[in-house]
Amino acid sequence: MASFSIPNIKISGISACVPSNTESNYDYNWLSEQEQKLLVKTTGIENRRVVNDGRTTSDLCFSATEKLLADLKWNREDIDILIFVSQSRDYFLPATAIILQERLGLKTSTIAFDISLGCSGYVYGLSVISALLKSTNSKKALLLAGDVSSFSLNKRDKSTYPLFGDAGTATALELTNDGEMHYNLNSDGSGHKAIIIPDGGLRNPLTDESFVEKEIDKGIWRSNRNLKLEGLDVFNFSITKVHPQIKVLLEDHNMNIDKIDYFVFHQANRLILETIRKKLKVDPEKVPYSLKEYGNTSSASIPLTIVSELREQVKNQNLSMLLCGFGVGLSWGTVTLNLDHIVCPKLIEN
Repeated sequence: MASFSIPNIKISGISACVPSNTESNYDYNWLSEQEQKLLVKTTGIENRRVVNDGRTTSDLCFSATEKLLADLKWNREDIDILIFVSQSRDYFLPATAIILQERLGLKTSTIAFDISLGCSGYVYGLSVISALLKSTNSKKALLLAGDVSSFSLNKRDKSTYPLFGDAGTATALELTNDGEMHYNLNSDGSGHKAIIIPDGGLRNPLTDESFVEKEIDKGIWRSNRNLKLEGLDVFNFSITKVHPQIKVLLEDHNMNIDKIDYFVFHQANRLILETIRKKLKVDPEKVPYSLKEYGNTSSASIPLTIVSELREQVKNQNLSMLLCGFGVGLSWGTVTLNLDHIVCPKLIEN
């Protein structure tokens, strides 16, 4: 069943961390000046934050979590669940969540595991951690979501390199006496080759050939260890699958689209997001974008957008939100929920 609800769970806080190192697409010399301008116009991405000192996704998430826990003044002994959502984990094994359990000083009875998802990962992660909180009657939980996508990119691939940025986020959840989250989750593995790193897993183990760079097309060089993105396939998927799912979710729960205060989408690119927004007939001021300064940050993009663009609103108001992630898998998911005066620290840059 793709559509379901989870009651009595609330988000208490959201934080985000990005590298201080900024790369501008106007300085991306693999493109001509005319191509740079066209790229920025169509994608909306001017700058990206890129790790340049060997830090990992878990390092960024750790910084976000430490700040969030300090501001929440949570007792770490009360945290029962830790889930890490990422496609750039520390090791092939063990799970990064378990390493973070020790690093954050959480008790050994903490449930900790990874979820390997990208663009839809934040919504999927919210559903899993909320269901666990409810079913185990746990007190509090942490959802850490992010990616260092730059590790998999080829700088000579103009189809991917200018799109992705690095970021890590932390979301604090706990049981409550009211409220309800409504979900609709979907997947279509027939499109798994649309966004893929071909080599490095058990299906195609690493060999010397995996690192040989080849010219795929003019301005596009990559190896089988680099991220491959079929832009047209992803675009067609995004503009045909996402908005019908959103409408179904709202109709299933008799929710008026006009009553949603903000729609926070995965920050794929501006053309895709504007197409979805117009199909839904949503006012532009209800759809915040963070991609101009941070690019596509994979599973971090939804919480990063909340922190960077809606911080004052979520701290000071009770807001009806619709969050929607879509992409690699192919996979897509939507959730409606309320953010009621949550703790939301300023964006961390380090």
